[in-house]
Amino acid sequence: MSAPVATVLPSSAAFPAPTALPLSADLPEDLDVADVVTDVSDDGVSAPADEVSDLVAVVDRAADHGIELSIVVLDADPERVSQLRDLATEVGQEEGGTVLVLSPSWVGTYSDSISRVLLESGQDRTYTSDSVVAADQFVDEIVAPGPPWALMTALIMAVVAVAATATFYAKSRRRVSPDSAPRDGSGAAASTSAPVEHPNP
Repeated sequence: MSAPVATVLPSSAAFPAPTALPLSADLPEDLDVADVVTDVSDDGVSAPADEVSDLVAVVDRAADHGIELSIVVLDADPERVSQLRDLATEVGQEEGGTVLVLSPSWVGTYSDSISRVLLESGQDRTYTSDSVVAADQFVDEIVAPGPPWALMTALIMAVVAVAATATFYAKSRRRVSPDSAPRDGSGAAASTSAPVEHPNP
């Protein structure tokens, strides 16, 4: 019986590193999140100085409706729009509540109380270069959501499709069913009687 063969790997052999570790947040470069959180914890706003007072008014209006809102405004777009959402998440996990992050062209949000569907509906109303107008429109949407236009359109299309199907079915039934009254009268039953001969008295 042969002896077992032992395999010896060289000391320089490398093994793949585990990949299950959580990925770090992808944040805009040259941005100190600690500074942003400090600004937000003071008055709910981290933004250029000339916009702070107007944005604080928006934060206060949201608070009147029971929404704890923080607003972060960047003076330039980051490399990726996803970085705004990651920044909003970082600030939200520190401060709680709902966070709106705006750059000149993009928007990112986070909330521990508002659904993602409603947040994205609010985001749809914030695509403007004026951060104060954008923040106001965001609050308007999450406080009093507008009609669900996409759902209403889908329902209207479904009703139209059902009506069209019913009309087609009714017309096809009419084509294949026999006429209730034949045009030439050939289908009508003939009524005949033979002459009756009476016997002579």
